[in-house]
Amino acid sequence: MYSLLTLIGLILLALAVNVPFGYLRQSYEKFTFGWYFYVHISIPLIIYLRIKSGFSWKFIPLTLGGAVAGQIIGGFLHRKRYGRR
Repeated sequence: MYSLLTLIGLILLALAVNVPFGYLRQSYEKFTFGWYFYVHISIPLIIYLRIKSGFSWKFIPLTLGGAVAGQIIGGFLHRKRYGRR
């Protein structure tokens, strides 16, 4: 039970960390340095936390899914506030 709660917390943390990065990413044109920076900046933190939590590489798709969801939500919030680019 403890490891399940830890895994859910890790996925939610990956989502929460990526919402502001997804928001900031929307300000940059696709495939520029800034765009790549905000897409990838949280990955080392998520990897570190996954390893420290004791989860193997098999849980990467779950944490990656949380990170992608956070990027999408952040981008949606930016578009909602400022409209389409």
